[in-house]
Amino acid sequence: MIEFDAVTRTYGAKQAVAGLDLTVRGGELFAFLGPNGAGKTTTIKMLVGLLRPTSGKVRVCGFDVVEQPREANRLLGYVPDEVYLYDKLTGREFLQFVADVHGMDARGARDGIARQIADFELADFVDDLTDSYSHGMKQRLAFGAALLHDPRVLIVDEPMVGLDPRSARLAKDLLRARANAGTTVFMSTHTLSVAEEIADRIGIVDRGRLRCVGALADLRQELAQESTTLEQLFLDVTDRGNPGNGQPTG
Repeated sequence: MIEFDAVTRTYGAKQAVAGLDLTVRGGELFAFLGPNGAGKTTTIKMLVGLLRPTSGKVRVCGFDVVEQPREANRLLGYVPDEVYLYDKLTGREFLQFVADVHGMDARGARDGIARQIADFELADFVDDLTDSYSHGMKQRLAFGAALLHDPRVLIVDEPMVGLDPRSARLAKDLLRARANAGTTVFMSTHTLSVAEEIADRIGIVDRGRLRCVGALADLRQELAQESTTLEQLFLDVTDRGNPGNGQPTG
């Protein structure tokens, strides 16, 4: 489970995130949407411990990510928007490195690596150096690495960027399957059709503030737009947002 409790992050006079209150339940696939500069990446960086909140608390399964970073990080898997790999390692060696970082025993690492190779269809290139990989191949390897230690919470930032249709379908199916199996999935994306297809709930953030949150059907009802697409709802919410108004719904 993920909890943001009155979380604010400032850069000088600028508020990148303003008073964020949000709970994502266990086994939920939550889509976090917003235009560029809305505060999505700052929120994710606070969630994974790369940034400290200026005020407020961020918790993962009850552990404060600032005060209890080791406990929180053991439960997290993270796929960033820009994937960085060690170019002189093969994909298999990279997965073994990640297993070692997480302290997995030899048998658990071997079985976990084999599972990720199968799940993300890495077999054709996993023994090649990663500097030869396409963006899509790197993204699939990053997914496998993030899930290797079977985290209770998975954070993915723009997971579909650069993926071909087959890889995108694979990623969507696996994200949905992980949530169905009890993993909390927090997904930031600009691909609204993906959020509409697989998310349990959606939150829309604009100019650092959470404008609305809920299941798509609930948002349509709340905003009196029962037949609108998520794209139109998103545009309506962000177009009328400004730093001085907008309260979360749902």
